[in-house]
Amino acid sequence: MPTVFIAFGSNLGDRQKNIDNALKLLTREGVFVLKRSSIMETDPVGGPSGQGKFFNGVIKVETDLSPHELLQTLLSIEKQLGRVRSVRNAPRIIDLDILFYDDIILDEPDLIIPHPRMKERDFVMKPLLEIEPDIFK
Repeated sequence: MPTVFIAFGSNLGDRQKNIDNALKLLTREGVFVLKRSSIMETDPVGGPSGQGKFFNGVIKVETDLSPHELLQTLLSIEKQLGRVRSVRNAPRIIDLDILFYDDIILDEPDLIIPHPRMKERDFVMKPLLEIEPDIFK
């Protein structure tokens, strides 16, 4: 089964509950969590001013879903939990992003793997390296 790393974040409502609900829904969709980082509380990056702080982390999972099927699953879970897409980097109930999908490299309009901005974001890199310290070696 392919190994995938997914970043998660929430800055609306009960942030911990939002994350827990998203991870439960992932499991129901055939995405099995192998490792989960600790939660980091971080300031929002970009977007409208006045946003609350995020809870962020990373999970390592296995799934038989293809990269595009996984993307659709993540978007569906975000929608089920009440995420409404408005302006870029707006506050959100849940955000789920594919960081890596095995050794696959994709550069398509709807999906770029590895995630193009992950190395610019401590709230992604710190949890990623916590659960997979040798990922870049």
